[in-house]
Amino acid sequence: MSTKFTERVNVLFGQLQSESHWQKKELKRNEFLKTEGSVDTNIYYILSGCLRIYTYIGDTEYTIRFGYKDNLIAALDSFLTGKASDMCIQAIRQTKVMVMKKQVFDQYMLENQDALLKWNGILGHAILDLMEREQDLLISSPIERFNRVLARSPQLFQEVPNKYIASYLNMTPETLSRLKKKLE
Repeated sequence: MSTKFTERVNVLFGQLQSESHWQKKELKRNEFLKTEGSVDTNIYYILSGCLRIYTYIGDTEYTIRFGYKDNLIAALDSFLTGKASDMCIQAIRQTKVMVMKKQVFDQYMLENQDALLKWNGILGHAILDLMEREQDLLISSPIERFNRVLARSPQLFQEVPNKYIASYLNMTPETLSRLKKKLE
């Protein structure tokens, strides 16, 4: 995530934090915020730790997104539609989050134009990130995907185990290991 994006999230969280609508939640390593097939209309602000969003296609697990300190994260499909989602949100290590219910979030956005503008900017940035990720997965070689993600999110390689990074990059852990050795 870019510094500008994190700044936007922090400003929005600062506005929302002054409200007493958040609940604090602590997760142990590998504990779930959301499981497959459930509805989760909460939004989470990560205070510490790291989360991943993933899904299964057949028997294969695909990591879609990571969330780090000072990021907002949600099962966006469920958050927006109020319907069950196949997405899972799991703590990679001990993690602390602030939780806000969608109804509270939506009401705050209705009443606060400045916060709504910041939220729209965050969503726009998320869409651009998704488009870049789609492009990576569709047209890039494994080494190109690796280098692009390394440039975009160097903290990923410091905070996330290789098996999840490999899943995110749509490659085997062995391929990721070979790529990392080539760059050493």
